[in-house]
Amino acid sequence: MMNYALTPVHFLERAGRYFPKVELVSMLPDRTEHRTTYGAFYRRARALAAGLQRAGLKRGDRVATLMWNHYAHLEAYFGIPAAGGVIHPLNLRLHLDDIVYIARHAEDRFLIVDDALLDLAGQLRGQLDFERVFVVPLAGRDVPAGYDDYEALLKDAPADFTYPDFDENEALGMCYTSGTTGRPRGVVYSHRSTVIHTYNVTLLGGMAITHRDVVCACVPMFHVNAWGMPYGCTMAGAKQVFLGPHLDPRTILDTFEREQVTCSSGVPTIWLAVLDALDKEPQRWRLSPELRLVIGGSAAPEAMIRGFDRHGVTVLHAWGMTETSPTCTLAPLKHGLEDLPEDERYAYRAKQGYPHPFVELRVRSGLGDVAPDGQTMGEIQVRGPYVTARYYRMEPDAEKFTADGWLRTGDVAVIDDEGYIKITDRTKDLIKSGGEWISSVDLENEIMGHPAVAEAAVIAVPDPRWDERPLAAIVLKPGASATAEEINHFLEGKFAKWWLPEQYAFIDEIPRTSTGKFLKSALRERFKDNHAAGLIRLKREAARPGK
Repeated sequence: MMNYALTPVHFLERAGRYFPKVELVSMLPDRTEHRTTYGAFYRRARALAAGLQRAGLKRGDRVATLMWNHYAHLEAYFGIPAAGGVIHPLNLRLHLDDIVYIARHAEDRFLIVDDALLDLAGQLRGQLDFERVFVVPLAGRDVPAGYDDYEALLKDAPADFTYPDFDENEALGMCYTSGTTGRPRGVVYSHRSTVIHTYNVTLLGGMAITHRDVVCACVPMFHVNAWGMPYGCTMAGAKQVFLGPHLDPRTILDTFEREQVTCSSGVPTIWLAVLDALDKEPQRWRLSPELRLVIGGSAAPEAMIRGFDRHGVTVLHAWGMTETSPTCTLAPLKHGLEDLPEDERYAYRAKQGYPHPFVELRVRSGLGDVAPDGQTMGEIQVRGPYVTARYYRMEPDAEKFTADGWLRTGDVAVIDDEGYIKITDRTKDLIKSGGEWISSVDLENEIMGHPAVAEAAVIAVPDPRWDERPLAAIVLKPGASATAEEINHFLEGKFAKWWLPEQYAFIDEIPRTSTGKFLKSALRERFKDNHAAGLIRLKREAARPGK
């Protein structure tokens, strides 16, 4: 066989040659619309690569991006690696101190930034030594003094650009973890790992992206490469729609209707709001009958999956993390499971699914691999060609990697005899009450099935008798009402009595991480005192755990 390097540069060439007329649609930060094609994208991405080389970029140099989802960010996804550089999307929702730490730790040489984010870029420049900062003039304004013009970089690029002779194992991109339990850690993706991940994303048994699709990723391109969808869509020749920072339910649904979007992706908090809008105005939008939503980042409640089914929208549950590029599993119903009773089918679809090809997964406790009984909890451990073997500029440690080379994810799950995993918690979020484990995720998803509840997060709080007990923090839907007693009655019969919370807090909003996940550490800090404001304690004693 020929020794042919696996690199996404092939996707760029493929899109330019075979899909030059396919549209790329962007809603820019000022809400103006920008339409282009893969043909123009191909020429501009190559011009970006040539321009960066002319600016002095060397193999392996990191180029940071500080941009929303749009056409220029897609150009950076391909142009930077095509030049031999390493694309490093910065998470603009992080605290400034974290962004500074990440860019300094990665040793980013250049920065490409939206003009809408110049205030943030200016704060970064005060603490970092970017050699050059290229501004994408999305709002039609002149580039301020002291910055370089992105459009001029492309316009003045040499016409005789040729690709470097790539080693498929060299770095293509990097992202940093969210750092909720310490400093963010860098994960470096190779050309080879990105290609293999891209194939898995587009598989018919996965997201099933083809050239017939219209794809609108509602996950930011600065979050784990938008789950690989920009690369997958470009490889397949699918039309791409970008919403920039505009992820409110009406904008999403208006865009889905106008462009007839067939595939999208995002975290549950986005889709909960979208589902609420559909429920309130079910006749307002005419969505594509082929629309499917890939949901990851945290567990999607079964009630959400059922809710979208009512509107003819299919939900696919996925799981992964920054360290795994990120997608490792997906939960389509396997052949033979489609004939199960309805409730059993939904139970499978609410799980995180089974592994993609080339991903090996095990669920392990302190006693070894757990039984595939769907009941015994253990930590998910994975390995594969797009799973990191170490963090950037860090030696592997036993906290994150096993002695035999598996990544310890920190996610706790059960696994069934079909190979489907079901996330029950993060190791740091598990509730241990009277020596028995309680899954906060299971409680949250069931509570969010209550018709009055918009969102719910369950945390462990200290208890003098049982060590820890669950506390449920709840956000009610606008105009809805519910009491702690009503929620508890709703949960009765679905869990053992000792699982049910005795403490509730009805709050205005649940704090989130930069990627939209619930920030439970903030809730634990808020409710660490049993006399915290807004806390409701039910007047009953918990049943003995295990009974």
